[in-house]
Amino acid sequence: MGNPLLDISAVVDKDFLDKYTLKPNDQILAEDKHKALFDELVKKFQVEYHAGGATQNSIKIAQWMIQEPHKVGTFFGCIGEDKFGEILKQKAEEAHIDAHYYEQSEEPTGTCAACITGYNRSLVANLAAANCYKKDKHLDLKENWKLVEKANVYYIAGFFLTVSLESILKVAKHASENNKLFCLNLSAPFISQFFKDNLMQVLPYVDVLFGNETEAAAFAKEMEFETKDLKEIAKKTQALPKVNKARPRTVVFTQGKDETIMALSFLSELVQEKPLDKCVKAAHYAANVIIQRAGCTFPEKPDFS
Repeated sequence: MGNPLLDISAVVDKDFLDKYTLKPNDQILAEDKHKALFDELVKKFQVEYHAGGATQNSIKIAQWMIQEPHKVGTFFGCIGEDKFGEILKQKAEEAHIDAHYYEQSEEPTGTCAACITGYNRSLVANLAAANCYKKDKHLDLKENWKLVEKANVYYIAGFFLTVSLESILKVAKHASENNKLFCLNLSAPFISQFFKDNLMQVLPYVDVLFGNETEAAAFAKEMEFETKDLKEIAKKTQALPKVNKARPRTVVFTQGKDETIMALSFLSELVQEKPLDKCVKAAHYAANVIIQRAGCTFPEKPDFS
């Protein structure tokens, strides 16, 4: 489960950036003044569409690493009943994601505009419908819960803690009660800083916790670990209370800004019961490939064995 976004990327000019007061290399949440940006981007420039959002990108990467069979990962999230929603469904299908969206008409599909100038990229995200996921209207439906029961591994980004805590807890408790693997990503420092209560309700069910060094530091500060040493933070996090004692908690802290790439390439090997060193190598490989490309894209097949 996560926040599905339609990534819309295009090479733009300085006038476009100036019109919407965008910096050449930045990432912001859309404000009212940016509402017309997305439609203008599509009308004025040659755009590329990709299924995006942290969790959906993670599933894309895992599917790419695993290759066959297709649709190994099922994704839940909320979109709008609009043209961008239709494009997102198409792009998810092309990426072999088994996407089951909660579709509603109150908010438009979430989008992220990547405005490229030279070597710079200005990101503008409009979460919109992604914030509207409802447990009772989607997760609790019999046909959707059957998909949850069918799964053996669950991965949710910390961003979703701001959307539907009750949905996360339902899945987390199911995983714990059935000795299945439940994974969470810290996602951003503000999750620990401003949504600590939600995070701490979920953490006892977490078998694998992902985060980068900045997020780890923010978490340690909120938990009053009184250390800045990454190894010590990992050890203290691992030792926090856990419901399912049969699975010792694994803590994976990465270097660099975006651990999304690392997380699911790591898990793509873990679900195949590969040893931890192979999981780490897979994560390094995927990060090395994707960081050299525009957006969360990759070649047709991985060169990893």
